[in-house]
Amino acid sequence: MIRLLFPIWSGRQRLANLLRYCSKNSLLDQGVQVHAASLRMGFGFDLMLSNDLIEMYSKCGVMDTASLVFDRMTERNVVSWTALMCGHLQNGNARATLSLFFQMVFSCLKPNEYTFSTNFKACGILNVPEIGMKIHGMCVLTGFETVPVVGNSIVDMYSKCGRINEAVMMFNVLSVKNLISWNTMLAGYTLAGQGEKALLWFHRMLENGEIPDEYTLTTVLKACSRLGKIREGSMIHGFLITSGFPCSGKAAIAGSLIDLYVKCGKLVEARRVFNQIGEKNVISWSALILGYAQEGNLAEAIELFKQLQNNSKQVDGFVLSSMMGVFADFALVEQGKQMHAYAVKVPSSSEISVSNSIVDMYLKCGLLDEAERLFNEMPARNVVSWTVMITGYGKHGIGKEAIRLFNQMQSNNIEPDGVTYLATLSACSHSGLIKEGEEYFSLLCRNRWVKPGIEHYACMVDLLGRDGRLKEAKDLIENMPLKPNVGIWQTLLSACRVHGNLQLGKEVGQNLLTLDGENPVNYVMISNIYAEAGYWKEYEQVREMAKAKGLRKEAGRSWVEIDKVVHFFYGGDDNHPMIDKIHQVLKEMERRMKEEMGYVHGVKFALRDIDEESKVESLRVHSEKLAIGLALCHGGWDEARLIRVFKNLRICGDCHDFIKCLSKIVKVVFVVRDANRFHQFKDGLCSCRDYW
Repeated sequence: MIRLLFPIWSGRQRLANLLRYCSKNSLLDQGVQVHAASLRMGFGFDLMLSNDLIEMYSKCGVMDTASLVFDRMTERNVVSWTALMCGHLQNGNARATLSLFFQMVFSCLKPNEYTFSTNFKACGILNVPEIGMKIHGMCVLTGFETVPVVGNSIVDMYSKCGRINEAVMMFNVLSVKNLISWNTMLAGYTLAGQGEKALLWFHRMLENGEIPDEYTLTTVLKACSRLGKIREGSMIHGFLITSGFPCSGKAAIAGSLIDLYVKCGKLVEARRVFNQIGEKNVISWSALILGYAQEGNLAEAIELFKQLQNNSKQVDGFVLSSMMGVFADFALVEQGKQMHAYAVKVPSSSEISVSNSIVDMYLKCGLLDEAERLFNEMPARNVVSWTVMITGYGKHGIGKEAIRLFNQMQSNNIEPDGVTYLATLSACSHSGLIKEGEEYFSLLCRNRWVKPGIEHYACMVDLLGRDGRLKEAKDLIENMPLKPNVGIWQTLLSACRVHGNLQLGKEVGQNLLTLDGENPVNYVMISNIYAEAGYWKEYEQVREMAKAKGLRKEAGRSWVEIDKVVHFFYGGDDNHPMIDKIHQVLKEMERRMKEEMGYVHGVKFALRDIDEESKVESLRVHSEKLAIGLALCHGGWDEARLIRVFKNLRICGDCHDFIKCLSKIVKVVFVVRDANRFHQFKDGLCSCRDYW
């Protein structure tokens, strides 16, 4: 520890200077020494020094001590209150910031521009526009609305809360529109998913004579990236080059350009930009690494990560979390374990975000015990930590554990956010906990800070659908205060299929096609409900509609990891070197299942316009069956073991029945992760209870 040696000063200013230095450089130990010195010198209740102490402890992340200093103050001014509000906000507790604001207002102390801007930021983080509007009203009454820093904060608050129209209205009445004002609106449109308007706003900004800065350009490139507007993004790239803007020297812009080309499927251009960067930072590396991973080129992604490690660059928490996310999405257990071992050796491994991503990786790879162990060993947890674990329990169909964790989280004074509620409702749905799901949805509706979104209503529709209460589910959609989207109607249509309600299914299907007639998934779902009801004419009509539009659904793909090598299969795949052996094993399993259990293929899940024998053959080559066949080839089926298979789409009914029967006649437990959840097949039963 560095010791600060100083004489007994007659003035307090030098103490204040030392505290501000400690605050700026996050020197907690030295700050504590200065605090002790101020007490010895009789400045324990000095207003200025107390304010400096609050700021110092806040900047060092010790909010309990900052609050203690505040509570012991005999006199407080607006700086005291604002310093503690800022501290809570910087340390991730926006609710405490707003709570302090209203305490301050009730104590008849007038806020200043920094108080207002801090609390507008808190409203944006919490997505509570109603509270933001109340504070906006105070600004109007006190005249602070015209102060630039406050006006920009109001625009930012409305943007982050999704109230883009209110943000535009506020922008239009700003007395001073500076670059920050324009950037705030650009970011607001981009965040709201209105990239087209963001680009129009950018042109309007240039026409207004504003010179874009690095933040402006990265925001506009992000808008192009989300829209897939390669032409507009390339034009901005060209503008940067012709105007002499040092792209290769600006990490954020270079990273945004790489991200643009990656998102638009132009990996060659992305690599060219990357290669032109003189001093590459982790942003550039991570953008390209994730690009290759998202394109399915895992070998190149891993090779680039190894280059990053050898490049003497400090791998930060974002890169580690991103790589963990790649391995989690593809369920690459061995690579994930290696990344975990590497993460432990670098300083950023102590970051909560990294720990969260490691737990998430193990959960998505189906290693629930390992995830639980790591979660319990975490020295500190935030709302994301608990939410990740609740989500994992839900995906594994362990709803009661998810509920227990939700309650424990609140007992630990961690307030759930919208994602936590969504994870809990989803867990109730996956586990058939209807009553509990209704209780938690009611709790959410009464929550002052978190309001139910369309995803929460979709979970309730799924819950009601699971219980066969289709009319209630439809009434909920039609009476909710939000505009129904494609996802919520798809949820109801899926429930109609399960319960064989063709009449309601037809009505819901029409709503889906009206909302999004270009989505191939909608046509597949509608045709399936006709097929299961035996309405083949209508089935063919829907399929022809999709075909006429040139729509094709995403190809089903499954993969299995054997001896640290990942094997991918598509439906009907015959490229694997062991494909003949795989078919032999699958036919042998089918023979035994027919003899021992009377298993019959679910040919209704096959194509209609082929004969029965061909239907059986088409079902045998579904990707998940091929993956299981390969795993059985390598380890046999006479010894107790576990096989994990992963699929990018929802598992079909025939494959589900097949694996259930297979788990009854062999000693193997099968764990299949599909697009919705985990299915554990054991002794002829599935953990999903045949509802997925």
